Amino acid sequence: MLAVFFAILAIGASFGGGNMFQANQSFVILAGEFPLLEGNGFIFGVIVAILVGVVIIGGISSIAKVTGKIVPIMAAVYILGALVVIGVNIENLGPALTAIWDGAFSPSALKGGIIGVLIVGFQRAAFSNEAGVGSAAIAHSAAKTNHPPSEGFVALLEPFIDTVVVCTLTALVLIFTGMHEVEGVGGVELTSSAFGSVISWFPYVLATAVFLFAFSTMISWSYYGMRAWTYLFGKSTKIELAYKALFLVFVVVGASVSLGAVLDFSDMMILAMSFPNIIGLYMMSGEVRNDLREYSRKLKAGELFHKPEKEKVKKAS
Repeated sequence: MLAVFFAILAIGASFGGGNMFQANQSFVILAGEFPLLEGNGFIFGVIVAILVGVVIIGGISSIAKVTGKIVPIMAAVYILGALVVIGVNIENLGPALTAIWDGAFSPSALKGGIIGVLIVGFQRAAFSNEAGVGSAAIAHSAAKTNHPPSEGFVALLEPFIDTVVVCTLTALVLIFTGMHEVEGVGGVELTSSAFGSVISWFPYVLATAVFLFAFSTMISWSYYGMRAWTYLFGKSTKIELAYKALFLVFVVVGASVSLGAVLDFSDMMILAMSFPNIIGLYMMSGEVRNDLREYSRKLKAGELFHKPEKEKVKKAS
């Protein structure tokens, strides 16, 4: 029952945070930089759905190739741009640190909404790095490795890079440029304005990077959702095509509706996934502990990087 519950929520999350939200935000930032797109969310959604459809029909190998090339380039460009913005506004370091401290520990902050801020913080953190959600395990399970704990250590890097590095840089960009005090602007538009205040042409680069990030995220989540879908309904060409068709429909929906509805649904699905996943982690903690101990023993003994004797004999013969 726990696995069924998780699979249902994973499908919902693949349609929400892994699909509609990505289509919505990529349309918002591109429409902000290219007025021709304004009011044409449906057409944009259809175009993106076609692009995503071309990739996901190829299966996991094409997904790995596309995302493997897109994500590192996108992350490097974004981090470099953020460092430039922070460097140009380095004189605002003192006021920025003061704003962070006052916002977190001032009496008004403690009295006015610490619980609400914590809730939003947990929501955005789960949305950002998916730590504890269980989605990344679906991708890592497809990795070819003789030692599962080694793949687990690789997975530990993802939340660090995503949240500690990228999200912290984004927050610093907003604070250093003073955009955190601007009202009436939210989401990716706020970040774009912050970058644009220093590098006039960077919003175009950011719009492209956001689109590429959204595109790669949709491709990855289509794989997560399909694995959950086939777990519930069985594996066949027709069943997989049914999921892919639904997924592409939600791409169009996400680009056509408002952010509020999309974000609420996405938050609900992704956070809900964490409950069965965390329960499962506790239930299997003993097995994980044993695997980790065995991995540590082999690492200390130097057995991880030695090929078995049988394999050596075969190569010698």
